Amino acid sequence: MFNKIIKLGQKKFNKSDQHHQDNNPSTNNVVRSSRTAPTTASSVSNGESQTTASSPSQTPNHPMFTTTPTLEVLPLLKDVSSSDRPLLFMKKAHMCSCHCDFSDTLIMPREKEIKRQTLLELVDFLHSSSGKVNETMQSELIRMVSANIFRCLPPAHHENTGAPPEGNDPEEEEPYLEPWWPHLQLVYELLLRYVVSSEIEPKTAKKFINHTFVSRLLDLFDSEDPREREYLKTVLHRIYGKFIFHRPFIRCSIYNVFYKFLYETERCIGVGELLEILGSVINGFTVPMREEHRLYLVKAILPLHKSKSISIYHQQLSYCVTQFVEKDYKLADSVIRGLLKFWPLTNCQKEVLFLGELEEVLDATEPSEFQQCVVPLFTQIGKCLNSAHFQVAERALFLWNNEHIVGLIAQNKDVIFPIIFEALERNMKGHWNQAVHGLSENVRRMFLEMDTDLFEECEKQHAENEAKACVMLEQRELTWKKLEEAASLAA
Repeated sequence: MFNKIIKLGQKKFNKSDQHHQDNNPSTNNVVRSSRTAPTTASSVSNGESQTTASSPSQTPNHPMFTTTPTLEVLPLLKDVSSSDRPLLFMKKAHMCSCHCDFSDTLIMPREKEIKRQTLLELVDFLHSSSGKVNETMQSELIRMVSANIFRCLPPAHHENTGAPPEGNDPEEEEPYLEPWWPHLQLVYELLLRYVVSSEIEPKTAKKFINHTFVSRLLDLFDSEDPREREYLKTVLHRIYGKFIFHRPFIRCSIYNVFYKFLYETERCIGVGELLEILGSVINGFTVPMREEHRLYLVKAILPLHKSKSISIYHQQLSYCVTQFVEKDYKLADSVIRGLLKFWPLTNCQKEVLFLGELEEVLDATEPSEFQQCVVPLFTQIGKCLNSAHFQVAERALFLWNNEHIVGLIAQNKDVIFPIIFEALERNMKGHWNQAVHGLSENVRRMFLEMDTDLFEECEKQHAENEAKACVMLEQRELTWKKLEEAASLAA
């Protein structure tokens, strides 16, 4: 009965489209994309060999799966009996492994529409509870997904134009949009439905969603299409949540992507999305935090601050760093010293970002950890207060609007006052920006109210330092004058 239904559907469709096929003979041939990556790979992890769903050993033993798939109209899954449904599902999935040419909208319109409708039906089938998806069906499904999404990505914009990667501003440039996204989106939706389905057992699905599959998903984060990266982020996050045995591997793989970005490619596409996943992962870490997580914080996450492209992913990076401190307050000293290590010297906009992140970290810092880094921290803040760029100086002065930070400063005022006092006096006397001048006066008044005796002592010490500086300046000028006189006599 199943074969009769298939033949009937083919006959009905072919009769209505016979004229179209006669005039366009190319429609019977499906063009495979030259960017499609090989789908057969294997990975060895924890001493066990894992084979992907594309392995020949998992191919359904049926003649239809040993030939090149062609796009044709098949009966709807809901119109066949439950016993015939698995085979029809696999044939539809196998058929969707075909690639259509999206370089021209006029090429293969019939095949594209057949594939789109078939993918929509498969998505609805997984979303509904109309049928179970057995292991053989899952194998063919993941094979089809792999054939569609795993491909060679086009070169990045800076690789085409020769511009440096850090010179690209994603807010100013139009993002690259994948031409065959209408089909690709349905394939990603199908994969997402598969991963989140309560009918799919992780023990069975891990045969297909294995380490190799996850690694190739991570490679796709290099895609310049933001829509694809958003789907990848959601899918990978769901895989992390469902497949507990993959979690260490996924974390390690994400950190390896960061290493590759920092020390090899400098291509930061996808780093923001991976940091979003990592932020959620860090939120689930147990306390006390394992040494492995501390090590990756220092070796992989904090070094991301040194990139010139940090503005693209800084919001997600700042969230991850703050999550570490909130989870384990003892990490505050390491985080603050890491920020100071990578503090920008000439990039003022980047410096403003660092000051904003520093405030979030200090807001979660305990007094015991604050005391360990107070001297280098406020030495750097003092330099920011005297910055000629008014946004940097202003952002540094805004730290005193945070009650928690003011409390930490009050507990360590004996150390902080002498460091900051001179910077405030310089702003009061010579900063060109009136807003910075006014904010400096407010902070100075706050110090006075906090400890009058210490303020007067710092003021006295500042006056003595200025007097010494004047004496040294006079001596230097006198020395130069003597050298000039000696040189003139020698001539």
